[in-house]
Amino acid sequence: MLTEYIPDHRKERDNRLLRFAALIISSIVVLALGYSDYIAGPYISFQIFYLIPIALVAWFAGLWFSITPLALSVLIWFFDETLRSPDYGNPAIPYWNLVIKIIFFVIFIYTLHGLRRALDREKTVSRIDYLTGIANSRYFHEMAYKELNRTNRYDRPLTLAYIDLDNFKRINDTFGHVAGDTMLRTTAYVLKNSVRASDTVARIGGDEFAILFPETDYASGDVVAGRIRREILSMIDKNRWFSTISMGVLTCINPPSNIDTLITKADRLMYLAKEEGKNIIKHESI
Repeated sequence: MLTEYIPDHRKERDNRLLRFAALIISSIVVLALGYSDYIAGPYISFQIFYLIPIALVAWFAGLWFSITPLALSVLIWFFDETLRSPDYGNPAIPYWNLVIKIIFFVIFIYTLHGLRRALDREKTVSRIDYLTGIANSRYFHEMAYKELNRTNRYDRPLTLAYIDLDNFKRINDTFGHVAGDTMLRTTAYVLKNSVRASDTVARIGGDEFAILFPETDYASGDVVAGRIRREILSMIDKNRWFSTISMGVLTCINPPSNIDTLITKADRLMYLAKEEGKNIIKHESI
């Protein structure tokens, strides 16, 4: 059965809980630091430690959420300085000190937020194939591992397709590598637009692609594999690339216990399709 599988929302729920927990913990830490500042007197300062709860929220909850511990810290600093600090001789001095502290911590928050965004971008880039813009082999293995575990846990079907562009080397040799790259990008585009949002399309390497179909049994896997083959062949014919595709499709009802066995079986089916004359689909169920 091919259903519009929507991944669970546990990750988003966990993110909300993490943000909430970070806000609660940071507020408690700020209040504890404020109390420590008060009982320590004017000669010992704990203000540098306010960086810890502010950094905690900025990193795990985001830029705007970090306003809460920052505002709380600002209020504590201001009242602490105006209530028990010695007379500065100028009533504007406490306000000036407060502005300086706010500027410093805002710069700190923005710097930390920029670092987090840079790390997130690096993580995203490391999972994307640079040429086609779809998932790369690394991310595909991560998703395959996740879906295999889910399949084993909930006893749901899983289908994996391995696709190879036949005679791709001849395309490169005849039309040049620019044409070959265009063919790869176009193939990736067609594959991505031929499946559900919950399916994972990846370029495994060279001219090989893989698609992971959660919640997809043998009959539905047969239908979607045939549709993909027709759309790819139509794209190839339209561009006169004189190529075909060989596809190995593996549907798991009783899936293997490890990801390597799953991928090896699908890859073997794809090579069997090539050995039997290319331009065919080899589909098995385990």
